[in-house]
Amino acid sequence: MLSSKDVNGWLYALIGGTVIVTVLLTSRVLDSLAMPTPKPLPRHQAAPAYSFPKGKARDLHRIAARPPQPTLHPPLAEKIGRVEVDAARIARVVRDERDLLKDELKDYKFSKGENLSSLTGSPVRAMVATTWRSGSTFLGDIMNSHPATYYHYEPLLHYDIQQARSGPLAADAVRVLTDLMHCNYTNLESYLEYGRHHHWLFQHNERLWKHCMADGWKKMRTSFCWKPAFLNKFCPLFPFQSIKTVRLRLNLTRQFIEDKSLNVRVLLLVRDPRGTIQSRKHRTWCPGNPDCEDPKLLCRDLVDDYHSFQVLKSEFPDRYMTFRYEDFSMNPVENTQKVFNFFGLSVHSTVTAFLDSHTKTNKGGVSSTFRDSKSAPFKWREQLTMQEVRKIQDSCKEAMQLWGYARVEEDSKLKTFSPVIDLKQ
Repeated sequence: MLSSKDVNGWLYALIGGTVIVTVLLTSRVLDSLAMPTPKPLPRHQAAPAYSFPKGKARDLHRIAARPPQPTLHPPLAEKIGRVEVDAARIARVVRDERDLLKDELKDYKFSKGENLSSLTGSPVRAMVATTWRSGSTFLGDIMNSHPATYYHYEPLLHYDIQQARSGPLAADAVRVLTDLMHCNYTNLESYLEYGRHHHWLFQHNERLWKHCMADGWKKMRTSFCWKPAFLNKFCPLFPFQSIKTVRLRLNLTRQFIEDKSLNVRVLLLVRDPRGTIQSRKHRTWCPGNPDCEDPKLLCRDLVDDYHSFQVLKSEFPDRYMTFRYEDFSMNPVENTQKVFNFFGLSVHSTVTAFLDSHTKTNKGGVSSTFRDSKSAPFKWREQLTMQEVRKIQDSCKEAMQLWGYARVEEDSKLKTFSPVIDLKQ
């Protein structure tokens, strides 16, 4: 028989169990209200991509296409349109320049009876071969003042501060200059890329530079003026080409002379090595480069160029000429006439005006061509010490003797002696 104590225990257990069951049921009901059971998919409807039937492969062809992504390059249609615009612009610029040349040369007296049509594609080519700081910028600018002239200014600038004497560098230098004289820019990537970031490569060519700047300074590096598609059409318009190079030794010019298609003449310009070394001291690019700062290398090149000139002049007497910078500067008007006669150019009024404005007073910095031409070649006597002069003279005995430059031995005579033997006044 159960006691009252046992009955109470069972009652308490029953009540507790009822409460627990009620709580659990209530929780399930609430969950079902918050998250209703999804309806089963119809048989004809595909399952979502994230729920594949067991054992079946994923259908890759049903994956949704990736939405279009932004691109760094313009669409093909835009590229084609831009090319068409460039082509039309190039055609217009070439046509306008051709008309300008006709007008500019209508009264020009060609030295050998040529005309613009006969020289188009086969121009008179004039090359000045020298080394750094030997007066070539002055002479090059005189030639550039000649009408209808296309100026190749230091076309080996991308070689930096080194001389092309022999080997692979010399072979490449000959290739570059040959392509330029043929107005073929197609394989001159290094030359053009260098020019984009060193604008003076084209800046001295006024005919070309105006087109580089047509859209302003900010767009200069992306201008069509650096594109072979333009240059290959623009360059051949000009009946006169002038080339100034300071990195090519004279022996290598034989290949240009032997190429009959080039019709080129070469002027070798030399300068007293004491004047050259003194002038190079003012340039930030010279120190640390042996081809520039070492007088022994400079004078070895002067000796080699002297002997090369003797051989080449005897073989091609009408294709080579030489001038000492000091001689030329004593009478630039008369000597310009001699140089132009050699090259087959006429001394136009624009050339005379340039000489009149650039040879009588000193203006600008070390690269300026506004100089008192009679005093500029001899400034080194005032700016070099006697110790520096002796060092150069000791390295350049043979070169100075061959080219006619006198030594000075006494400090007291440095500023007054005549350094050029048989100076042409």
